[in-house]
Amino acid sequence: MKNNIQTISLCLLSMAACTGGSLYAQSTGGTNPITVAPSPARGDSGASDKSVAVAAQSLAASASVPDTRYGLFGQFDRRSAYGQDEFPEPFIVDDSDLERNEARFDWLHTSGPGSGNTTDVLHSEVEKGFGLLTVEVELPYVQNISNGQVTKGLDNMDLGARYPLYEYVSRNGLINTTFGAALEVGIPFFNQISVNAEVVPKVFNDLMIGQHFTVQSILGWSSLLGRGPDGGLQNGEYGFVFGYTLQHRDLPIPGVEQFIPIMELNGAKTLTKEDAGSDALTADVGFRVNTKPIWGVQPRLGAAFVFPLDSGGREQQTSGFILSAVFEY
Repeated sequence: MKNNIQTISLCLLSMAACTGGSLYAQSTGGTNPITVAPSPARGDSGASDKSVAVAAQSLAASASVPDTRYGLFGQFDRRSAYGQDEFPEPFIVDDSDLERNEARFDWLHTSGPGSGNTTDVLHSEVEKGFGLLTVEVELPYVQNISNGQVTKGLDNMDLGARYPLYEYVSRNGLINTTFGAALEVGIPFFNQISVNAEVVPKVFNDLMIGQHFTVQSILGWSSLLGRGPDGGLQNGEYGFVFGYTLQHRDLPIPGVEQFIPIMELNGAKTLTKEDAGSDALTADVGFRVNTKPIWGVQPRLGAAFVFPLDSGGREQQTSGFILSAVFEY
């Protein structure tokens, strides 16, 4: 309908150039003028033709630009990079991209202050997409060694969901960003590791600038529920993931579709109890290699060096590494 109206308008403009700037539309009440352009003075037909040509070109340009917005309120954009495998899977920051079918296995090893104090986390995760909604299940196994004492067991089983709320893509495609919300609920196993339930509402933004650079940002409010020394503890959590994606045409490594250098910042600020106001900030630097699919499954392998950035982070760890294997199927 919109294109038909624009086509009729173009015809009217062309006719107006020949009729002196005014056309007449028949209606039940009589003949009503439709003024398109002022009638040119004698000898000024060139200016009139130029005005009509400019208007026609403007209408033609608007007709040639497709409407890419969709959704109940037009909040989404079909050109969005969200869910198009443009954003790398993070290491220690929560994922925020749309994942349709994905399984993940990580090993995080960190050394704490003092000799022989270590923490190992074996992390497994499955993510499934339903339209623009992503749901996930995480199950980590933790072993802590502190002053010769070993504690180990399953940590909270985390159930999560996230959904985009608004997408924006600039006309030239340079800026491609998505805002969304997420919720994570941790279910405890009531062992040495897992004691308190946890609820974390979050907001996130996935930003792509140009064809290579990406920034994923996430902010959350963590609340621990239940009894014990940590019951009622609340933390403000934040994370940033910086990636630079090199496609195979940019870096032709055999068998590799994408090579992505990654840097992350992951922090938490204590909001309640005696440590209120303290902050712990950790960073990592690494890479992820997305290989070509094998029997319909694409391995996405990664490794990163983990280190603290402030005194709060150094109280928890001195250094570490993470090995990650993601499989998209």
